[in-house]
Amino acid sequence: MFFIFLAHAFTGIFSRTKIPDVLWLIIIGLCLGPIFGIIVPAHLGAVGPVFVTITLVVILFESGLGISLDTLTKAWSRGVAVTTSNFLVTMIVVGTATSLLTDLAPLSAFMLGAIIGGASPAVVVPLLAQLKMRSESSAILLLESALSDVLCIVVALAFLDVQKGGTPDFGFMVGSIIASFLLATILGIVGAILWSILLNKIRTLQNSIFATPAFVFVIFGIGELLGYSGYIAAFAFGITIGNMELFKLRLKKIKLFSLSLKSVALNETEKMFFSEIVFLLKTFFFVYVGLSIQLTNSWLMYVGLILTVLIFILRIPVVRFSISKSTPVENAALMAVMVPKGLATAALAALPFQQGIAGGEVI
Repeated sequence: MFFIFLAHAFTGIFSRTKIPDVLWLIIIGLCLGPIFGIIVPAHLGAVGPVFVTITLVVILFESGLGISLDTLTKAWSRGVAVTTSNFLVTMIVVGTATSLLTDLAPLSAFMLGAIIGGASPAVVVPLLAQLKMRSESSAILLLESALSDVLCIVVALAFLDVQKGGTPDFGFMVGSIIASFLLATILGIVGAILWSILLNKIRTLQNSIFATPAFVFVIFGIGELLGYSGYIAAFAFGITIGNMELFKLRLKKIKLFSLSLKSVALNETEKMFFSEIVFLLKTFFFVYVGLSIQLTNSWLMYVGLILTVLIFILRIPVVRFSISKSTPVENAALMAVMVPKGLATAALAALPFQQGIAGGEVI
């Protein structure tokens, strides 16, 4: 409860000082974890990673509700351009720098570049909710955060496969990325349409407000089970059901188990409820991020600092050449520093060590 009160206070501080509330939450986690050792991630057992997944799915879904179809259409090409260019530039430069600054082999160094080539939706989405940006600029960053995780996962796993003695199959890699994006999006759209048809009947049940987020997790689980990106499916679900009125799905009345059904959109009460859930999850998520930070090898920490500075420098030309010239300078400046790393990066960084790859502990 104390964290929740603090989170509200930090939100108020953010509105006045523009210092993000998530920074204070991370500092609290740092103090509780690596600095004073009061709590460590191991104390949470398997709950920690599960909590992170739940947070990510809910905030992607809730952020999708706020994106209009018109904005999405305008931002799509720019979002893809920012995502791919930022990933490729980061992978190449970070891979080169890491091979020079550490004893990692070039292949492992470029794998590290692929691992940290994206942006975390768990950090981007809550920040965008509190920053005054043009809707198209926000949509570009949301798309980048949703798409880049999949890109990082597929490419990093391809590098890992080569390290384990496999052969690089670039055609399969590209096909996997496209299939994951496309099929997950279709799954999210179809799931949203189905849910919009059932929603009127679901609302007649008692305590049904949790039914929609529960169904989002069903869609996420199906996507992951089929080998697609469950996160993209959840994001597409949110966009579709949030734009149900704009889609103008003039579905004729259909019969389902002898019940007449028609598509409906979420009401304001449901949207407000999801917003409150995101606030609660975000509060504890960033404290958990602070807990998870490890302060060990000093030279590798310096290397991490150097790579961080490089990533910020590289981001400026990437944004400059990828976005529209009509983008306000303030929006472009914010986009140029919005490159946080999150769950996918942490999970992928642990894989080489778990798989016994040389240099895994350095990564």
